[in-house]
Amino acid sequence: MNDVAVKVPPLPLRTAQERLMWLAPALPVEHRAAGECMGYFLANPVTAHRTQPDAPSSAMDGYAMRAADLPGPWRVIGESAAGHPHAGTVGAGEAVRISTGAIVPDGADMVLLQEDCVRDGERLTLTGTPPSPTGRHIRPAAMDFAADDPLLAPGTRLGAAQIALAIAGGHQYLRVRRPVNLAIIDSGDELAGPGKPLKPHQIPASNGPMLAALASLCPVRVTRIGPVPDRLEDVVAALDQAGKADIIVTSGGASVGDHDLVRPALEAAGAKIDFWRVAIKPGKPLLVGRRGTQVILGLPGNPASAFVTGFLFMLPLLRAALGAADPLPRPITARLAEPMPAGGSRMEFLRARWDGAAVTLDPLQDSGALTPLARANALVLRDAGAPAAPAGTDVPVYLLETGGIA
Repeated sequence: MNDVAVKVPPLPLRTAQERLMWLAPALPVEHRAAGECMGYFLANPVTAHRTQPDAPSSAMDGYAMRAADLPGPWRVIGESAAGHPHAGTVGAGEAVRISTGAIVPDGADMVLLQEDCVRDGERLTLTGTPPSPTGRHIRPAAMDFAADDPLLAPGTRLGAAQIALAIAGGHQYLRVRRPVNLAIIDSGDELAGPGKPLKPHQIPASNGPMLAALASLCPVRVTRIGPVPDRLEDVVAALDQAGKADIIVTSGGASVGDHDLVRPALEAAGAKIDFWRVAIKPGKPLLVGRRGTQVILGLPGNPASAFVTGFLFMLPLLRAALGAADPLPRPITARLAEPMPAGGSRMEFLRARWDGAAVTLDPLQDSGALTPLARANALVLRDAGAPAAPAGTDVPVYLLETGGIA
């Protein structure tokens, strides 16, 4: 079976990603308190229920008055503070003490900064320069938004600013999709659980915690399973244990060796293979299957391969299930700090360090090495067959800390 499968050419990255996005499970929508929606994606548009500011307000501390009364002097008749507006009207030769955010009283059309005047009792005298234009320090009504204005589109990721905007627009609750139930399965006879004594042939099972940490960039509920031995019946049992998960991610066993059992285990567990192998390095032996509405993503076992495919496939799949308008990672452009050698036969994702302007490739790019992965904060995309590039060349770069999205 595997010998036949190898003859099928690996899919291009974008094709594989788009096919996976189509498989994303449709999670139910729930109402969630707006302040608890960090990292979620809107399930419906958000429009303003109110106007902000509702009336002209001051952008500075000073005095509200009529511009026609320049150059003064003025008689101070009261105060307008944030939350406590002045009840009267400003007439000829009158001024009202005003604070930032306070409503500009009727009759006033100018705010004179407090540092541009001197007050002696109720008498106010101009000592500096009036604002130009005279309404410069007044925020007009609806400067930010008006009632019924669209504020946020469906699929928008909710960060701190978006949550604040929704609340300011009058929303206490927002409609978002519930968190993804994600099961992560580590498999391999060479793996030992956390804190377990290691035999000479064993290594700590680090991929599962790494993938769970990567998935935490999204609203998820993670179940960890394993390490699972390289026995078909044990891998099938692990898949059945994860039967209630929306998405299953396996690490290891997705290739074609005698001990790579994820593909036959999926078929034995009633899953249908959708596609297998992607033309990227690291991460070629990636596998995607379905079991009912459940999506199963088989990642390679080498740590750099697991991370890169988790970044390029697991995170977008989670975002798609959560309703993201644009779930795929987007690169920025950065210049090479050092020359980059020519590429090979597959698209490559090179571990690198970005300093805000230039990017430096790590000297160690082996897919089994964790040290360069821990040093990296970016992945440099090098196209298949790319020629050598000198320092200063612009290259596409994926930023790791944000999951590749803004």
